[in-house]
Amino acid sequence: MRKSFLAAVGVIFLLMSACKPKLNPEEYNAKAADPELYHKSVELLTEVIIHDIFKPPVASRIYVYANLAGYEAMVPGFPAYQSLGGKLKGFTTPKAPEPGKEYCFPLAGTRAFLKVARNLTFSASFFDEYEKEFYKKYEAMGIPEEVIENSMAYGDSIAAHVIRYSTKDSYKQTRGIRFTVTNKPGTWVPTPPAYADACEPQWNKIRLFTLDTVTQFMPPRPPMWSTDKTSLFWQETREVYEIGKNLTEEQKRIAWFWDDNPFVMNVVGHVMFANKKMTPGGHWLAIHETVCRKTKASFATSVEGYVLGSIALMDGFISCWDEKYRSTKVRPETVINSDIDPKWQPFLQTPPFPEYTSGHSTISAAAAEVLTFVHGDNVAFTDSTEFKHGHGVMSFKSFREAALMASISRVYGGIHYRSGCDEGNRCGIKIGKHVLSVAMTRKEPKIITQVH
Repeated sequence: MRKSFLAAVGVIFLLMSACKPKLNPEEYNAKAADPELYHKSVELLTEVIIHDIFKPPVASRIYVYANLAGYEAMVPGFPAYQSLGGKLKGFTTPKAPEPGKEYCFPLAGTRAFLKVARNLTFSASFFDEYEKEFYKKYEAMGIPEEVIENSMAYGDSIAAHVIRYSTKDSYKQTRGIRFTVTNKPGTWVPTPPAYADACEPQWNKIRLFTLDTVTQFMPPRPPMWSTDKTSLFWQETREVYEIGKNLTEEQKRIAWFWDDNPFVMNVVGHVMFANKKMTPGGHWLAIHETVCRKTKASFATSVEGYVLGSIALMDGFISCWDEKYRSTKVRPETVINSDIDPKWQPFLQTPPFPEYTSGHSTISAAAAEVLTFVHGDNVAFTDSTEFKHGHGVMSFKSFREAALMASISRVYGGIHYRSGCDEGNRCGIKIGKHVLSVAMTRKEPKIITQVH
């Protein structure tokens, strides 16, 4: 009797399964093109970057390759977009999907992103836990098993293509090379409290993505070091000193909001400990994520913004770091402690690399130009990206307004002179516009303001 009952249940189940309508490709691709699936994957990568304490330039490298893979694996399923093969330096067009096979390209994109992100970071356990549940979401959408397998395999092939590309950017060749401090007047020396070695002194050797050369948008020479009280250098130093002594609560709030120092060393008596936070690049990609959610941006627009933003960040860091180690300009803290007030301390901790130009000013302006193209000008947003790290919430009328505030925040923080911020911002704008003129993601013509 029991066997007959179970047999009957089995038959009913098979009949129900047979009657259940199968989703066609248009239906399951629409479900899979949920931008939240990609946003959450980027959030995971940011979490890993914070955990592994990658320096800001290195973090930008991780973001750009992971998002390039995600974008390239997505492109075949979105006719309005085109491959960046042949547009980025040294990057060839990946192999096309196999004819006659069905794919879910949003799944391929997230798969490629995660594959590269895992390859370029250390903490694989983060990805293990995440992916256990992540891919089940696609199965629950009713995507046929064969399509899932095809899509995963295609994502893996794109990831492998991008990983091969990443191995030829001179990153490995620049590891372990230290900067030699000259102690010449006006040149950079390590700063308290950690007195750390200079960060990534060979970063200008890393392969560019869109710029012709690292000096394509080289800023003017910084004010020359001088102890003459009438010199521009001294006036700028004095300005940082006076602002630092008389910071308003609003200036403190702005400086702290944009700190984005991934490794802040704290000294309490004889004990030293560090706080880990988001990098400047991670902050700007999170702003993109915030605006995507606000505007209900599509999967394709979301991924496009991530890849263009990442390229702007990467080229911005390379260009800026080239200038930093050309001018090797001393930080305000060093000059003020030596020649004005030995007890003065900046509101923010001085990062371990030369002053000119401001890296945050450069990459913020570059990112703002790219995101303005993706989302439009004067898109207001509220940024709570680093609220969980204790840095508050701020609202902005546009990406460019946010970039300008990020720039001046470095003066309020006591870690940059005004010229380093202003010239970094100008350079970043040019880089962002140039990225858009070279890394053309959309097939329809784009109107890009001429770069001068």
